[in-house]
Amino acid sequence: MSIYAAEHEDFRRTARSFFEREVVPHHAQWEKDGIVPRELWRRAGAAGLLCFDVPEVYGGPGIDDFRFNVVLSEEQARVGANGPGFSVHTDIIVPYLTALGTEEQKRRWLPGCVSGETITAIAMTEPGAGSDLEGVRTTAVDAGDHYVLNGSKTFISNGINADLVVVVARTDPDAGHQGISLLVVERGMAGFERGRNLDKIGLHAQDTAELSFTDVRVPKENLLGEEGQGFVYLMTNLPQERLIIGAQAVAACEYVVELCLDHAKNREAFGRPIGKFQHNRFLLAEMATEARVARAFLDDCLRKHLDGRLTAIDAAMIKWWATELQNKLVSQGVQLHGGYGYMTEYPIARAYLDSRVSTIYGGTTEIQKEIIGRSLGI
Repeated sequence: MSIYAAEHEDFRRTARSFFEREVVPHHAQWEKDGIVPRELWRRAGAAGLLCFDVPEVYGGPGIDDFRFNVVLSEEQARVGANGPGFSVHTDIIVPYLTALGTEEQKRRWLPGCVSGETITAIAMTEPGAGSDLEGVRTTAVDAGDHYVLNGSKTFISNGINADLVVVVARTDPDAGHQGISLLVVERGMAGFERGRNLDKIGLHAQDTAELSFTDVRVPKENLLGEEGQGFVYLMTNLPQERLIIGAQAVAACEYVVELCLDHAKNREAFGRPIGKFQHNRFLLAEMATEARVARAFLDDCLRKHLDGRLTAIDAAMIKWWATELQNKLVSQGVQLHGGYGYMTEYPIARAYLDSRVSTIYGGTTEIQKEIIGRSLGI
């Protein structure tokens, strides 16, 4: 029985239409530009494609059903248009605002997040601290009615476009993970600077930036949640983040299988379609089977998440397994396409470049295995 109901499939058609109409025709240009235009975000907001769980009182639809989030990410992955950072905004960052924000903060920030007027980012990774959040060196010193923020961040998705940045900073240098807090930095604050739009091997249309903070005065009103609880908040939200990365990876696997099947049926060698050769037929059988297994695993994790039962272990499993499979299948797909697979004008080549980061962001495969291994008592 499908995990999706009629309303989810209706929404899928809406999302697919949006991506085919508003994104696919322009995506190649955005890859050259290294960024998508802000107008796309406003169009997504007008189409109801952002921030589903934001309550109606703050301008959102108030739909607390993560299946809609997954459907949107799946449809984006299936057209190979990885530029728009909608998932980072809707699935990862805005939930911090809705869960931790004060009434004043919600009224100030959420309506723009829903409409696409306000784009968000989260700044965790630093040049010397990635998966190890306790190594964060960015500091926020209490100065009465505000904090003085100093530090630098890197690999920040939506970093160029972002209007609000949730910054992970150390408010107590001697308290270990209990000294970490979340501060919301707004566009235009003095001392907040954007560095390079980083030149990546893939995901070229998604702006990924270096950010720096030099004596930025952040009002106490922009503290998100309680001081010193930032590490706990981050750990609480990571399972959902890893679930959506897993969902994107599964959709990408299915997309790759479709590309390979189409190529195998239409590309001829020695007088017949290459899919007729036993090696290729067996390869495609394996790819289709593995994608189906990944889909079943994802659906199981999604059901648990909907019931409030998704554990950090479950999330680590779907994240590493699906992303590693994504990289395996797309590599096989490039080989199947031969010389065409090496040409960036072909979707399989772009999928190959875009897929590589999936085993790194959201916590590397090695971190996921460490989490799982510890749960096994080893």
